Amino acid sequence: MSDLFSPIEPPEMASARPLADRLRPRTLAEVTGQEHLTGADGALTRMIASGSLGSMIFWGPPGTGKTTVARLLSGEAGLAFEQISAIFSGVADLKKVFESARARRMSGRQTLLFVDEIHRFNRAQQDSFLPVMEDGTVILVGATTENPSFELNAALLSRARVLTFKPHDEASLEELLKRAEQAEGKPLPLDEDARASLIRMADGDGRAVLTLAEEVWRAARKDEIFDADALREIVQRRAPVYDKGQDGHYNLISALHKSVRGSDPDAALYYLCRMFDAGEDPLYIGRRLVRMAVEDIGLADPQALVICNAAKDAYDYLGSPEGELALAQACVYVATAPKSNALYTAYKGAMRAAKENGSLLPPKHILNAPTKLMKGEGYGEGYRYDHDEPDAFSGQDYFPEKMGRRTFYDPPERGFERDIRKRLEWWAKLRRERNS
Repeated sequence: MSDLFSPIEPPEMASARPLADRLRPRTLAEVTGQEHLTGADGALTRMIASGSLGSMIFWGPPGTGKTTVARLLSGEAGLAFEQISAIFSGVADLKKVFESARARRMSGRQTLLFVDEIHRFNRAQQDSFLPVMEDGTVILVGATTENPSFELNAALLSRARVLTFKPHDEASLEELLKRAEQAEGKPLPLDEDARASLIRMADGDGRAVLTLAEEVWRAARKDEIFDADALREIVQRRAPVYDKGQDGHYNLISALHKSVRGSDPDAALYYLCRMFDAGEDPLYIGRRLVRMAVEDIGLADPQALVICNAAKDAYDYLGSPEGELALAQACVYVATAPKSNALYTAYKGAMRAAKENGSLLPPKHILNAPTKLMKGEGYGEGYRYDHDEPDAFSGQDYFPEKMGRRTFYDPPERGFERDIRKRLEWWAKLRRERNS
């Protein structure tokens, strides 16, 4: 057995520890699956070499090594390591940790404070980290499975670098299994298909693949080799129907989107449930439903965006499986809503025009004139305040003079956009009359 995986404590104690714990890397170079961070040219490797660490947010799915990397980082940088969880800690716990870090700093040693599930702290609790980050009392390393842009304070994010941890790919999970076999001194009792199935079951989670391997070893009798069906019986888990990074993932989300666009709620629900059953991240599905609401429905039913955002929030609040029903409700809503890509088409057209005419100044009558010089140049001259005009509509031209008026948005006679079209036609009539 390699010394790399030899237990430090007596063998009988080591064997009582979970395999995933026994195989924790002892240096950053041993970390697998995050070469962009811990490899020879990785971001963290470069930080260690420079001798300067700043606060960081580790963002990634479970089982990708966030906690392990934080602990190794403190060791290689010579920092004291403190760990708390936002799930179990409150203001009093934070004060104790900060006081310990201040005392440690007075003696000349800095503290790396690792905060697991940092997104679960509320805004005020997140703000409490700012002073100790700014004065160097702690180097904060927060770990989160949620998008930091949505879940963390802007002030906190401005003081920390976000590093993304990737799900383990098949090669990385295979490497972990080989390390496990080396540590255990025996091969996994699985045939080739079963081994591939076990890797898929782990779904990018390094801790999960080692836990599954441990279950297999416990269940195997002498000289017994399991096939894929036997493996499923033993671990009571099914491999995902598709790889979330490969064709199956894109095929199903495409089928869901096109079913919604085609106003077929039954087909949309079928593909939605297939994705749930395959282990797709429900929040990813929620984001795609929001996209469908703005791309394929738009202002034909403005409530579609509200419903989809509410469903995403409901899932975030309820979790699985209860929250999946909220996403199903949103799915049926967008599938049965009136369809329009008028806004989508208008946006693309306006963006093309903006790129082609980006150097043109707006007409002077709609520019502010805060100085006498600008007034003398005609800025703001002739502007009419629409609220003071009949029907609260002046009919002025707002496009750059060299560009002329353009029409990007052409709402169809469907859903709420029927009413919008009537308004636009009325304003167009008034504009012609008042500019004739």
